Amino acid sequence: MLRQLILTLRSGVFYLGYVLITVALSTSFILLFPLLKPSGRHRIAAAWCRSILYWLKLSCGVSYRVEGAEQLNRSPAVYLANHQSSFEAILFYQLIYPVSPILKRELLQIPFWGWALRLLKPVAIDRSKPRAAARSLMVQGEAVLKEGNSIIIFPEGSRSEPGVVGRFSRGGTALAAAAKVPIVPIVHNSGYAWPSHRFIKFPGVVSIKVGNPIAVKDRSVKNLTDEVEQWVRAHFQVIDSR
Repeated sequence: MLRQLILTLRSGVFYLGYVLITVALSTSFILLFPLLKPSGRHRIAAAWCRSILYWLKLSCGVSYRVEGAEQLNRSPAVYLANHQSSFEAILFYQLIYPVSPILKRELLQIPFWGWALRLLKPVAIDRSKPRAAARSLMVQGEAVLKEGNSIIIFPEGSRSEPGVVGRFSRGGTALAAAAKVPIVPIVHNSGYAWPSHRFIKFPGVVSIKVGNPIAVKDRSVKNLTDEVEQWVRAHFQVIDSR
């Protein structure tokens, strides 16, 4: 009972800081945007990510370790990862540059944070219309990849419970194949520390592993999807057992 109360209080402190950091940095980003080059805009966005993760460590005792970081940012790529919470999105958008976020269109309406996201050339899709969303992902995604930006996709479609990896959709691998860019698989176990749709955060170390780039040339979308999903499942079992 006491532990639950402490975790609740620490999580409340985290969210208070989360809001204050977001308002301050999003406002700065919006005001400075006309003066900044793309690299400068990324630095502010990455500063928000780092600040949130540092505050999460201070307030809730959640840290992380990354294995295989040398595989990041070698060329424009489609990064495919399992999805368990907001933690991995915050971390990945700090580690990967240049990158265009893929997000639900309605997120752009969120005050401050959504307004700042609009300035990062996101691939915004309407998830209430799956077919239109798939077409939009292919058109917008291929365009930003050809501009030199990478894209991060969570092919499970929704957040999974801790210890679970859902089935992978083919949208991300289809995009990589169409744009002729490599796929970089990533696996993590963030759901234990930041469970989806729950207020309380739990102290611990999140493990993240980045795999070797996978070439898409002369490979079917189904074959690529199966390979990425199998890699994620196999390595998830390893980090999940630590």
